[in-house]
Amino acid sequence: MSAIWYECKVKYRKTDETGLQKVVTEPYLIDAISYTEAESRINEEMSAYISEEFKITNIKVANYAEIHPFENTDRWFKSKVSLLAYDEESGKERKTNMYLLIQANDVKEAFDNTVHVMKGTMGDYTIPAIAESPIMDVFPYFSGEEDAVEALNRFNIIKASKPFVAEQKEIAVEAELEAELE
Repeated sequence: MSAIWYECKVKYRKTDETGLQKVVTEPYLIDAISYTEAESRINEEMSAYISEEFKITNIKVANYAEIHPFENTDRWFKSKVSLLAYDEESGKERKTNMYLLIQANDVKEAFDNTVHVMKGTMGDYTIPAIAESPIMDVFPYFSGEEDAVEALNRFNIIKASKPFVAEQKEIAVEAELEAELE
């Protein structure tokens, strides 16, 4: 059974870097069977992260064929992939577009990750567009089966991994603080 992804917009009060609180509406992606299940699951997922009151302002079916997390990345990108097929009857080339949600640190890395994902494709394809997605987080469906547990754990480990560059900056900042304290 293929996944149906729902984009859920959640409105809540968020504290920014300066310590000020402001109301934000952020989109999240959730794998569910119906709108009702999507609403139930996003309520459950968000209540684990947000202690205050929040409101679900919109739920819609997302147009993603596949979701691909990558290690050491922190943003989501929407890659448009055009599959090329030659129609022998009309003699024309046909394009079929699909959208992939790819995790990466920048557009170049998103392009490279899209090429990596498409490596096993038998037919020709082009990548006409890649744009940063506003999606904040992705919550895949969990069936409870043993194989699904392993797949979900792998997905979450990869999704949650920190970018290598950010890790190096954190280590450097910690070293500077320790040096100042000595």
